[in-house]
Amino acid sequence: MALVLCTGTDDVLITTRKLILEQAGHQAVAARDESELLAACAEHEFDVAVIGQNVSANQKRRINAIVRAHCPESKVLELFSPSMGRILEDADDWLEVPADIPTDLPRRVYQLANRISK
Repeated sequence: MALVLCTGTDDVLITTRKLILEQAGHQAVAARDESELLAACAEHEFDVAVIGQNVSANQKRRINAIVRAHCPESKVLELFSPSMGRILEDADDWLEVPADIPTDLPRRVYQLANRISK
């Protein structure tokens, strides 16, 4: 299974997303701000970094830049709401999600983690 970095701004969504991934057999680490993100990237080699749907466009770009610089082997999965749409053109995959937790998240993480790098 995959080691997953869960990022976002909503503690409840991050915690729930982390639990869903762990129930599916993945390991998940949460990062709620830039310092937690940098610390997580320094400590782990993530297979997938999930960028939450409630993060602003500028924050998504900043998280993506940090992940690309400090966790270069990680694949980026951007979660996005229908109202905001995709923000990260260079994400490795995207998942449109409702306001709550996407039920398809564990399967999508598994597929992305097992995809051969570009």
